[in-house]
Amino acid sequence: MFRAKNIHWQSGKITFLVLLFLLNLLDGKAQTTWGSEIPWKNLMDGLQIAELETPEKSVVGDSKISILKIDARKFDFEFLTASEHKNLPRTAPEWAQEFDKNIIVNAGMYKYNKTQSNKGFMQNYKHLNNPVRNNYYNALLAMHPKDPKKPPFEIIDTYQKDWEKIKNEYYSVCQGMRMINDKGEGMAFTKRPDQSCSMILAATDAESNLYFIFTRSPYTHLKMISLLKELPINIRTTVYLEGGPETSFYVNTGDTVIAKFGSYVSNTCDNDDNDHFRKMPNVIAIKKKK
Repeated sequence: MFRAKNIHWQSGKITFLVLLFLLNLLDGKAQTTWGSEIPWKNLMDGLQIAELETPEKSVVGDSKISILKIDARKFDFEFLTASEHKNLPRTAPEWAQEFDKNIIVNAGMYKYNKTQSNKGFMQNYKHLNNPVRNNYYNALLAMHPKDPKKPPFEIIDTYQKDWEKIKNEYYSVCQGMRMINDKGEGMAFTKRPDQSCSMILAATDAESNLYFIFTRSPYTHLKMISLLKELPINIRTTVYLEGGPETSFYVNTGDTVIAKFGSYVSNTCDNDDNDHFRKMPNVIAIKKKK
């Protein structure tokens, strides 16, 4: 009788574990969680950084993400583009040094054309880097608002909204590929859902804080969405900026320099060998207000 009970218990245990695995798989969430608090480190007034080990290991690298938190009211924002500056792409440190900026990150994926224009609509005041709207992109990086009461930089979910009206409220805008919407809901990726890569993202939270999130270790878009939703920062509208070796994350406060670049893209660059910044045609450039 003891043996029969033991067999029944083992069978129940196996069934429970199988069900738990299937639920995690269907839900798309990480099997473990981040800590309850993020260990922020102050870089300067209004600027904080944290480096976290992800709950789910990547196929290569250290499985860490870097999160830069910015109080947008204390910084000036600008789009810098090769198309407006001699048609010369530059590395993140080169953009920062030449234009005297504290922070440089990618401004989105770009076309392999003569001017290497953004894949979505992009405008900096009167300069049009790309005048054509991308109907697949449903987020807008917006700066230089015409209404001075608005924040100096916003990430706006434009799905099922008056895109033209929103766009015309700012002097400088750039479309981006939305990963999480303004309600905190993850998006389904029908294009190459299994592709994993290094990546950099821009995001906001429910309190309108601004974040730039970098990982060199590759994850799929869906897995990264799942990981971000588990963070204790109430994530909202999130935009994919770039992936692979071109992924650039550069911060220079004078006292501290943080220089990170990506490498891995499954099926095309499936290695962790990249050892330098790549030149980028379009960047988000940030400077501490005086």
